[in-house]
Order: sequence, then C-alpha cells, then structure tokens
Amino acid sequence: MTQRIGIFGLSGCWGDQLVLLNCEDELPRILGAARLVDFLAASNENDTEGPLDVALVEGSVGSARDEERLREIRARTRVLVACGTCACFGGIAAAHLSGPRAELCRQVYGPLADGYDQAPHRPLRAVVQVDAALPGCPIEKHELLAALAALLQGTLPVAVDHPVCLDCRIRENTCLLLSEGVPCLGSVTLGGCRARCPSLGAPCIGCRGPVPEANLPSLTAVLAEKRVSAEEVERRLALFVRPHEEA
Repeated sequence: MTQRIGIFGLSGCWGDQLVLLNCEDELPRILGAARLVDFLAASNENDTEGPLDVALVEGSVGSARDEERLREIRARTRVLVACGTCACFGGIAAAHLSGPRAELCRQVYGPLADGYDQAPHRPLRAVVQVDAALPGCPIEKHELLAALAALLQGTLPVAVDHPVCLDCRIRENTCLLLSEGVPCLGSVTLGGCRARCPSLGAPCIGCRGPVPEANLPSLTAVLAEKRVSAEEVERRLALFVRPHEEA
C-alpha cells in the first residue's frame, strides 16, 4: 500500500524542507513508493485533514498556533518524525536571551507586542510524542533518504549515537582541538554529518545536538587548558540546545 506522507514547518527557516526538494534525482523514486499529500512548500493542492502514515515536521514550537498545529498533525499521523535541530532540541530560537522575552518582544514589535502570539521555543517532544528524530541544521540529505527508505518499509530510522569525532577519525582529519587548540565541540555532538565543518578546517559548533552520554566535564577540562572558560563552553553548548523549561 502506498504510504501517505505530510511534510510541515513550524517556527523555523524551512531549510530541512529544502533538503528534500533538492533531492531531484531521488524524488521520482520516492514518489513511486509514497504520496506527498500535504506539503505546502511544494504544492498548493494539499489534503490538510486526511490521515497520514508519516509526518515530517521541522521547526520549533514557538507560539500557541504552532502548538495547536502540531497537536493536529500528531492526531492525523501514525509516525511523527522531528526533522532538524529546532524540532529535536529547540534550536537557535530557544537559545538563552539577553533579557526578558516580553521586553525584547516590545523592542522588536513596539505596541503590537502585547498581542503577538509568541512563547519560549520548545522542541516537538515537549508537546507531543515524537517517534523518530533527524538532527541537523539543516538535516543531511543522506540521512533523510535513509530515513525515508526505512519509513517506507514500515520501520523507524536508526538513531545516530556516535560523536562527530568518529566521523573525523573516519575521514582521517587532524584533530582541531588537540592539535591546533581550536575550540571544537565534536566530542559531545551527534555525528552523522561526515564531519563537514572540521573537514574544512572549521570547528564543530554543536548544531546537531548532544551525543548520548556526552562527557562534558572532560571537554570542559580540555578547553580550559586551551584557555576557554567554563562559561564560554556553556554558552557554546547552549547555542542550539537548551532545556525547554529554561528557554
């Protein structure tokens, strides 16, 4: 039976949806095995109420409207997949603010701020059950295709559980942290990106979220030797991932 798939965006940049649209060579095969029945970024003719086998949702929950829409999507679908770091962890929009949210909102929107629908940004799992997650800012094309292949076969995609450092090892990269003293978060960040940034000489900034059982004390100690303070480490780690209770 052909599976019905919906793709949705909440508060985000739609970059994860663009990753799918950029799969020009693979889309014909995907559409041969599934129907994209609700995908605003690609079509103006959508089934916005029918049941779904799979829903891919990007963006964080940053308003009452986002929360209501997410609950409606969850009620329609059998499997809900959080796509991208905003959906998985809150993303940059959930990062620590430099002042009270209400005051910052007034600075941006002036007298309209009091009626503006906004709230601290949260990951999808703070509102509904999430069945699978694809981290990344944006998600990786090869991971998206592997996830779709698994979902179309009726199984969930395998979650990444290794750090970016392993990807660096596989690519035989020189360690930017240990060899060059460049502050890099690869040891505590989920891999799967094939170490794109370190391979280009740029340190990992943690955009894919934390690896399970990350050894933060060890990283903090190593960075302290490189004259990076614990406060700076915390700031870097909180750029993409922040507990939703504190957002």
